[in-house]
Amino acid sequence: MAKKLILAYSGGLDTSVAVHWLTQERGYDVVALTVGVGFDRDRDRELIEQRALATGAVGFRWVDARDDFIRSFAFPALAAGALYQGRYPLATALARPLIAKIMVDVAREESAQAVGHGCTGKGNDQVRFDVTTQALAPDLEIVAPLREWDMRTREAEIDYALKHNIDVPVTKKSTYSIDENLWGRAIESGPLEDPWNEPLEEAFAWTKSVSDAPDEPAYIEIGFERGVPVTLDGEQVDGVALVERLHGLAGEHGVGRIDHMEDRLVGIKSREVYEAPAATVLGCAHRAVERMTLSRAQLRLKASIAREYAELIYDGLWFTGHHQDLASYVQSTQRHVTGQARVRLHKGQATTVGAKAPRSLYATSLATYEEGDQYDHGAAEGFIHVWGLPVRVQAQTQLLAQPNDPLHIAGPDPE
Repeated sequence: MAKKLILAYSGGLDTSVAVHWLTQERGYDVVALTVGVGFDRDRDRELIEQRALATGAVGFRWVDARDDFIRSFAFPALAAGALYQGRYPLATALARPLIAKIMVDVAREESAQAVGHGCTGKGNDQVRFDVTTQALAPDLEIVAPLREWDMRTREAEIDYALKHNIDVPVTKKSTYSIDENLWGRAIESGPLEDPWNEPLEEAFAWTKSVSDAPDEPAYIEIGFERGVPVTLDGEQVDGVALVERLHGLAGEHGVGRIDHMEDRLVGIKSREVYEAPAATVLGCAHRAVERMTLSRAQLRLKASIAREYAELIYDGLWFTGHHQDLASYVQSTQRHVTGQARVRLHKGQATTVGAKAPRSLYATSLATYEEGDQYDHGAAEGFIHVWGLPVRVQAQTQLLAQPNDPLHIAGPDPE
């Protein structure tokens, strides 16, 4: 009796060829699993199912996970301030552990012995799928056809598909490799592999170019409760709908394009281009409310946590104790991050132009230079005297005592 394998199936070239290869070359009964985490996926469901079954799958499963993706993955990353290497909002990296978890769940429901994916052997996604599976179901066999077969180029896969009458939605003229979900769109390969090449407009699908964006700016207001975005222009909106609406608004103004030289987990530098209009705007707004409600010390530590959190996501370590610990800290920091941010969208830029919060640490009476100033200016002299004490002590005992020391900041005496 053939082993049953659950394959994370997108309906694209790699996974369509993988269905045939796993069935014919390895003898598995393949159940194709498509997890919906993107825009308008329901309209493609019938086509994807037909392609999977025509290619040789014995079954097809569809799971709409958009709400879980935004609520339990994207928004926690937003609250953490997670941007990989300070730029990438981690759209693909966030979706992979969710898809892998659902793949494991379906494997249990289908009494499958194996799971599989269409990740290459030189990318990050293979790590995210494999490590998540190892964490949640170490007994399941993991099969990655692209690491095993001898087809090393897209052209070779297309030739294989043509030879075996596999219907795939690409041709040898297809330029880019694309992955997209609600949180962002990743574009790579083709002319982008030369880092000297400016991305052509044909690479972008969600954002207008700056030259085509409206000349007049748009203003939006985003409301947060405990770090979670909940309103748009004063209207209560669920997470998926809010992201979808911001996606259109920001993309119209060219907001969310990211051109990034990225360090992959496997040690390769890769030129990646992203479109993330909603994630970009929400990140801008969230930071504005945080700056009003977190102390200097909290902001400093949280910036360090944000880097760690981003790398954890990127490295496929979502289902770990380390993540649980970081997530607990992030959740604690968000308990007062409730308020609104006003954002201007204009010619590719999202700029915070106003913010307010009921528990803001900003006090006009202390910050103002106008009438009503309640700050005690006289107290500043004593504060500075105490603050500068260690500086004076070191200067008197070390720096001024050895003026010719080459490390002496002021340099040798002019005489």
